[in-house]
Amino acid sequence: MAADTPLSDRLDDDDYPAYTMGRAAEMLGTTPGFLRAIGEARLITPLRSEGGHRRYSRYQLRIAARARELVDRGTPIEAACRIVILEDQLEEAQRINAEYRRAASEASGGSRTGSS
Repeated sequence: MAADTPLSDRLDDDDYPAYTMGRAAEMLGTTPGFLRAIGEARLITPLRSEGGHRRYSRYQLRIAARARELVDRGTPIEAACRIVILEDQLEEAQRINAEYRRAASEASGGSRTGSS
């Protein structure tokens, strides 16, 4: 998103890196070390500020929160990250399949129910 984009638009953007590592850790009730660990596991890749500091988006915080839930239940962090990645991939595949089904239904003239 361009720097000349209005602030209100950037704050509404789920992918805008609005949160520092400290603020993100505070919001999640975790430590900066946890955020670094899930970054090393490639669950999320924070953007970097001009000064090189990690910045997180709301979307990334939701992903991190899900990983934290699993870790809090005793799942090793690497496994938790893999589970969250697979859940995200499954959700995306289901969304794409639903789009294909809608397009196929529209192309065939809508849904057909019991005909005589």
